[in-house]
Parts: sequence; structure tokens; C-alpha cells
Amino acid sequence: MSSKKWCITFVISVILIATLYVLFNVLVDPFGVFNDPLFNWYSYNMTNNPRVAKIGYLDKNENYKKYDSYVIGCSSTSSFPVEDLNKYMGGSWYNMIMYGADMLDVEQTCKYVIDEYNAKNIMINVFISNSYKYNNEEDNITKNMHEKLNGESKINFYTRYMFLNPQYSIAKIKSKFTDTYLTQPFDVFNAETGTYDKKVRDVEPIGTLEEYYKAYPIFANYPTAEIEMTEIDTTVASIKRIKDYCEEKNVNVTFVMAPVYSEYLKYYKKEQVEEYYTKIAQVTNYWDFTTFSLTDEPRYFYDETHFRNALGTMAIAKMAEGINENSKIYYPKDVGEYVTIENVKQHIENLWDVSEEKNEYSKKVPIITYHSLVTESSSNSEISPETFEKQIKTLKENGYTSVTFDELVSYVYEGKELPEKPICITFDDGYLNNYEVAYPILKKYNMKATIFVIGVSVGSLTNYKDTNYPITPHFTYEQAKEMEESGVISIQSHTYDMHQWKEYEINTKLNKNSGDFKIRENLAKLENDTEEEYMKVLQDDCEKLKSEIKNNLNKEVIALSYPNGKYETITNVVLKENNIKATVTINEGVNEILKGLPQSLYALNRYNMDETVTTEKMLELISQ
Repeated sequence: MSSKKWCITFVISVILIATLYVLFNVLVDPFGVFNDPLFNWYSYNMTNNPRVAKIGYLDKNENYKKYDSYVIGCSSTSSFPVEDLNKYMGGSWYNMIMYGADMLDVEQTCKYVIDEYNAKNIMINVFISNSYKYNNEEDNITKNMHEKLNGESKINFYTRYMFLNPQYSIAKIKSKFTDTYLTQPFDVFNAETGTYDKKVRDVEPIGTLEEYYKAYPIFANYPTAEIEMTEIDTTVASIKRIKDYCEEKNVNVTFVMAPVYSEYLKYYKKEQVEEYYTKIAQVTNYWDFTTFSLTDEPRYFYDETHFRNALGTMAIAKMAEGINENSKIYYPKDVGEYVTIENVKQHIENLWDVSEEKNEYSKKVPIITYHSLVTESSSNSEISPETFEKQIKTLKENGYTSVTFDELVSYVYEGKELPEKPICITFDDGYLNNYEVAYPILKKYNMKATIFVIGVSVGSLTNYKDTNYPITPHFTYEQAKEMEESGVISIQSHTYDMHQWKEYEINTKLNKNSGDFKIRENLAKLENDTEEEYMKVLQDDCEKLKSEIKNNLNKEVIALSYPNGKYETITNVVLKENNIKATVTINEGVNEILKGLPQSLYALNRYNMDETVTTEKMLELISQ
């Protein structure tokens, strides 16, 4: 081959390789720059760089037309739920949270959504950390702005992503094969809302403070640091430009300071905080939620600057006062301050003086559980009527007031107070003797209880389902309705048919030659379940029992007892999506429930009561 032909071949080869290289990155598009033609997986793209991918998502197919309002800021901004903004503030909101966004990033984003998306409402998170960084682009791939916002050369911008390190695209392909319904480290966003996908974190059991320290050890021995607020003037100048631009374009703008864990505020010098807050007040009024009574409580936080959606919901409800009078969302009396130049000095003093006591927003609630009442008990799921009555009488005499899960939910969601010494009395399964024996005793002492029924067994008096196997009789819906209407008993879920009796199921299904079958003794995912199959089975089960209870008792199911106490993370995710707001285990222990924190109602502990538990032992257990 001549040298000329060799050169031509070499050049063509290089061009071909470069073309394939570029084509690979464009088609896989791990940052959502090129409309993500193969995957349309913007939750993944946003995880890599939300600044770039969110613009890609909103511009694609004109998705921005779904929204007319935007909340913009650093990562803590995600905890202002768009569902609450839509409900209480009006509009159709999208969350433009960006990792570590400074106020220049926010300003550029604000102008873009006004000019290109015709935004009507803007909320700006002027987070306290914005005071020490400005125009700080740490990485031109993962933390840079889209060229549409910052005026960068289109050639430079798109060339960078066309000739991206292929490892980014390879990682996206690999991740697609391991993706699940649950949030994964590689797709932490909900593309349709712009927020972090917190479906897992929104159902994680909270537990006591000691248990939380183990789950989030940063709070157990909180570190110290000093932060210099070096960018106060540049940040405040940017805030002024945002305000002026919104006024010029007739856009409604609200400035908000998001909550921080109170120990984090100690990283800052008081005089610099005063300067920052005062200079902002000279430019614009703003809502400040930096610290209040609940910011001393770590269970409302993941770390020092990232708070749970519960606090964001409270902030929105507070801001909506006077806009939406129908809000029943709980928030403490000291949450948030509308800061003006007139009150900023006093407000800054209040930041360092949070006074509300812990017992005003948390409550210890013991839960005890029973199953069957029989004359001669022979297992830990049975108790005699005499012992049962003695225990109920003892609770009454010792000042305990029984509460239902409806009351616990109202305490958490609406802040409705619980009695001084609350206790939950529960029964699993729904046996007839609960109606014939326990119900009269409870009425006698004016003590309420919750019965978790197995839907398929309601009204089964002689046999297990449609088999010949004998069953302990279960009460009917007519009897359940009588108990419900008395106000003494609340009926809730022990699943419709996911508490199966293994031996009976095996024999029945083998006799019917039904081939492959799955027996579900509890809510644990079976080894050969696909995620999709498990979710569908649980979803169908929830719908069946919800429908039966609605039709027969005219009430909503809001609580569930895990059969055998077994469940998984995905279990709680599906249950929450089916409006189950509280769940109970068979684990023994203390329950501490927090106002405004729905997660504190998941996986609650219970003490099992049987013939061996003396009244003295019962009082000892529930008073821990």
C-alpha cells in the first residue's frame, strides 16, 4: 500500500472512530444534553448533573408547558415538596434544585425560566451557605450550567459532551440493567417534579433518638467547624437583580431561607450572619426558616443542611397562611418568620434562642397486642378473658387512655394532641372472640382498641377459606360494623390474603393440581418474585381489603399490621402509595412519635400480652 493510500485509510479510520465515539455518547446521552434518544432516562441524567439535565428534560417535547412555577436553589431546595406548593400556594410547580448551587446559578436559572418558560411564580432559596461561595463551577461536566443559561459557546458546550469519557455512557448502560423501582444511587431524582426521589426515605422507620443516632451517627457526636461568609455582597447583589428582574417581568417572587440543623448555625459567626440577613432585608422581604424549635431535633434531618420533606411541608403551610385557610398541616408556633428591615434585628437574636420544649412535639406511645381470648390459653397468642380484663382494668386505673391509629395519624399530620398517657390496644387476625369477649370488656372500661383483620377470613366461622380445614371462627362485617359504630373498635388491615397458612395452602393446591403456586405467609418478598410481580400482588391485596372495608364499614384503611412482623423496604413504599400511614411489627420496644414526621408512624413496636404477663410486668414494659 502506498503511503498516500495509507494516510487516507488512517484519516478515514480516525474519522470513523471519532464518529462512532461521538454517536455512542450522543445516543446514550448520560447527561440529557441530546434529548436522550435511546433511554429517555432523565432521573439518571439529573443525578449526573441536574443543572444541565433539567433544562434538557423541560425543553424536550416542551415539557415546560406542564409548569408555570419554579422553586430554585441548592440541594436543600428539594425538600420543599411540589405537591404541597401546588396544593397550598397555587400554580403548577417544578423544583430546580442543583447540587451546591450558588446565587449566580440561581439567578441564571431564574431568568431562563421566566424568559423561555413564561414562569408566573418563582421561589428562591437564599440558603445560608450561599454566603460563602459565588460563581464557583467545580467541574465543567457534572456541576456546570447549561449553555442556554450562562451564554457559553454552543460549540464548546456540546463538543465537551460529544467527546465525553465513554465511561459515563457505559455506566448508564450498566445501571439500566440493575435499575429497580426503589431509588438507586444512580437515579436519585424524580424527573417529573425535579425533586429528589425520596420514596425510600419517606417510609424509613425513625424510632427513638438513640436508634436514630445509630442510623445517622453524624448527629451522635456532631463535628465543629468555622465558616467565613466571604460572598455576602456578591450574593446579595444577585438577590437584588433577581428581585428587580421579577418585578420587571411581573413575576411573583418569594425569597426563602431553608431550615438547617441548629448545630450547623454554630459554624457561622453571629456578626456575619447578622450582616448577611440584614443586607438581604435591605433588598427584599423574605421568609426565614433557618432555625425554630424542631431544628434542634435531628430526626427531622438527614445531615446538617438536608432536612426531611416534613419541614418543607411545614414551611409551605406557614407561608400559605392567608392564602389557603384549609390547610390542616401541623407546624409549631415558632416556625418561620417573615423578615423585613423593621424586624430583622430582633429576628437575628431569636435565631440563637430556640425555646420550645421537646415534649411539645413528641410523644411516647406504647402499643400492646392480643390475638385470641380463650378459657384455657395454650400459646403466646392466646389469653384468658379473666387475665385480659385484669390487664385492661389495670391500664384504666393507672391513668392510661387508649387511642386509635386515626388519633395517632391526626397527632402526626395535624398536631392534634394526644392524652397525657396514651396507649394503643391492638388485636391481630379478627377472631370472633374479639367481638364476643373482648369487645364487651373494652366497652365496660371505656377503652378503645384496633383490630387488624385478615380480609379473606372475615366471617369465616368453620373452615379455612374454601377448604375442609377447620379454622378458629372470625367475626363478620356486620359484627365489625357494630363495633366500629360504637367508637370502641377501629378495624384496620392485616392484609386481605397475605397471611396464609402454609400447610393448608400446600395440601389444597396440590390436591387441585394447580401446578406452580406461591404461598404468602407474610409481606416478605419471595425469592422467585420479580419486583414487578411482588408489587402487583401487594397492590392488588391492598385494593381488595380497602374495597371490602369501604363497602362494608364506610371507612378508609390507614394502618396495617405486618403478618408475622415481616416486611421489606419496597413493602412500605407500596403501602404508602396505598395511603397506609401507620404500620406495626411484632418487635418489642418503645415508640416515640413526632408531630409532622410521617415516618415516625412506620414499623411501630408492640408488646405481646398473654397469660404469662402479670399486670406488674405489663406496667413495667409500657412505662419504659
